[in-house]
Amino acid sequence: MKIGICLPYMKDGLSRDDYLAWFQRVDDGPFHSLSCGERVHGPTYDMRVLLAAAAVATQRVKITPTLYVLPMHPAVAVAKEIATMDILSGGRFEQVCLGYGGRAQDYAALHQTMRGRYQRMDRQVEDMRRVWAGEEIIEGAGPIGPSPTRTGGPQLLVGALGPKSIARCARWADGLYAWSGNGEQAELANAFAVAETAWAEAGRERRPYRLGGFWYSLADNGAQRLHDYVYDYLDIAGPEIARAMAESVHRHNADAVREALDNAEAAGCEEVFLVPATADLSEIDRLSDLLARR
Repeated sequence: MKIGICLPYMKDGLSRDDYLAWFQRVDDGPFHSLSCGERVHGPTYDMRVLLAAAAVATQRVKITPTLYVLPMHPAVAVAKEIATMDILSGGRFEQVCLGYGGRAQDYAALHQTMRGRYQRMDRQVEDMRRVWAGEEIIEGAGPIGPSPTRTGGPQLLVGALGPKSIARCARWADGLYAWSGNGEQAELANAFAVAETAWAEAGRERRPYRLGGFWYSLADNGAQRLHDYVYDYLDIAGPEIARAMAESVHRHNADAVREALDNAEAAGCEEVFLVPATADLSEIDRLSDLLARR
């Protein structure tokens, strides 16, 4: 199972030097890939800018956006961004995760509507692939570049939760990004089972790529900081939901993180992203040590 790590994009006050240190540590570590999520509200850094910086500052690790809330953005602009970052990385944008998003406030802040977002994303995926194939979007205007490093562009994974959403995306997605905040085997395995069925019913010849993810902390005072991170992350959904989720996560020591990794592997993950609760470099260093002993 390949191991990836998410950049600390949710922490306020991080500097250029902080991110350069993260890029270097991840690239030098035992990691297959790095990722970054997309949020509008809160002290979040822009996913595209961080990943573009990572594309230039690293040499080895794969770079995977997790994820674009695609219906909030123009598809052609996203296709152009991804192709540009792919070139800047030297072809390390092999996969991109797309999702519908569930934060109405983020849609509103970008003057977009959540209404019709499922149908909209189907059309957007078609447009992105047309851009990467060099087809005209506007008749007579010529193709929109640049061309990505691989024919047809990167693999597209979907971050969808419900069976209906997964079934809808099975027509075009190359895999599923399944999330279990506490790294539980049953949650991940159930999501992959739904995807396997949906892919088969859609007549897809290849099985879906299976990517998982969970929150963790190996920093000092990790239990409290993991709790606070998850609460802050979900506070926009209301205090009851935020409190319930914050109290349900406990991957804040080596044994607990090791168990979550075992869970992900047993669930069938081909790759798993660990999302740190802090921006401490100890999150990378201690995780690297754990992986070396695993």
